[in-house]
Amino acid sequence: MNGKSVAFHTLGCKLNFAETSTIARDFVDKGFAKVEFEQAADVYVINTCSVTQNADKECKSIVNRAMRQNPDAFVVIVGCYAQLQPEEIAAIDGVDLVLGATEKFKVTDYLNDLTKSDHGEVHSCEIDEANSFIGSYSIGERTRAFLKVQDGCDYKCTYCTIPRARGISRSDTLENVVSNAAEIAAQDIKEIVLTGVNIGDYGKGEFGNKRHEHTFLELVRELDKVEGIDRLRISSIEPNLLKDETIDFVSKSSRFVPHFHIPLQSGSDDMLKRMKRRYLSNLYVDRVTKIKEVMPHACIGVDVIVGFPGETDDHFMETYRFLQELPISYLHVFTYSERPNTEAWDMDGVVPKDIRKKRNKMLRVLSAKKRRAFYEDQMNTVRRVLFEGENKEGWIHGFTENYVKVKTHWDPALVNSVAEVKLTSIDDDGLVRFEPVGIEA
Repeated sequence: MNGKSVAFHTLGCKLNFAETSTIARDFVDKGFAKVEFEQAADVYVINTCSVTQNADKECKSIVNRAMRQNPDAFVVIVGCYAQLQPEEIAAIDGVDLVLGATEKFKVTDYLNDLTKSDHGEVHSCEIDEANSFIGSYSIGERTRAFLKVQDGCDYKCTYCTIPRARGISRSDTLENVVSNAAEIAAQDIKEIVLTGVNIGDYGKGEFGNKRHEHTFLELVRELDKVEGIDRLRISSIEPNLLKDETIDFVSKSSRFVPHFHIPLQSGSDDMLKRMKRRYLSNLYVDRVTKIKEVMPHACIGVDVIVGFPGETDDHFMETYRFLQELPISYLHVFTYSERPNTEAWDMDGVVPKDIRKKRNKMLRVLSAKKRRAFYEDQMNTVRRVLFEGENKEGWIHGFTENYVKVKTHWDPALVNSVAEVKLTSIDDDGLVRFEPVGIEA
């Protein structure tokens, strides 16, 4: 396959980006030239997501984009949607190969012949067979890498397809995670974001069984020792798995940043029970209170679902008021969408779509207010900013350690640098302006 070109497109979460990057490195090692997705390529690999609404429509649209670039290209579909609906995807015009959860890291093994066929070929395991761990990390941009430490989930939330798409909870070995982090550090990448399906469950399945050899806290402690990384950021972590010891450690760490993203899904205990979440609202309050106690300047993001079956106006307002009163920084709002083969699929109390849309809008407005209030609290404080690598219409953006997004006039010398700045004002676009204190690196 020397001399052949390949392009990639990723849908969904940070974990998918980490895995796509790892798959891409394998292609390059096998002699492929990696090109942009909007260019003509011999092979297109599309990494799909099952969480996005209208996954089938999205997949078809991206396949069509690839076919417009090169009608003779060989199209491969991997990812969560490929595991859940392989035959449906194989029937999409232009798709040649569909690989499931265990096969996706061996894409190049299936590419002996790049001749297109009338119907996609499927190689997909039973999800029970997805019990091994493949380490991954993304290095697509110079400033930040996504490091996969865990995969799969043993939780049985009634709305979620992820356990069926990714299998049981399992972890990378501590030694391998630290080794990958060191590899990333050697490439002058300043920030690592830890990713997984349920990263607080880290340790389970580390050696192919359910015994916890290490814990998430031990992982955090070991990564904190890796030289050359300026920042370590914990991505989404379940509130019942975010322990006081971890919060205390982050508060004292010079590398782990004061930023937590903690799924809530609902502020109503009735809804949390219907969703089969593993906590009630009082535990969530405890987590937020603990973080703010030891890190008053910490940024706290929240996932919330609106329109879940059985959510009445009273339930929704309970969630709204719960979030309004909490000292959180922003929301990721998801409108509930039905997923076949989930428990919620058959639940009564279906919420009309126009009401779901209205509730989503209300929470997005609340999120904007929360973010603004958080940014205002940060004014006149001195923070460290890591600048991104893209010229955004004459501006360069960056993030403080506590996830305040800043902007200044484009200067290529700032790319991938860390600067100490004083936050001074909020622009009309909601981004923060600053006065430089000093460039560090």
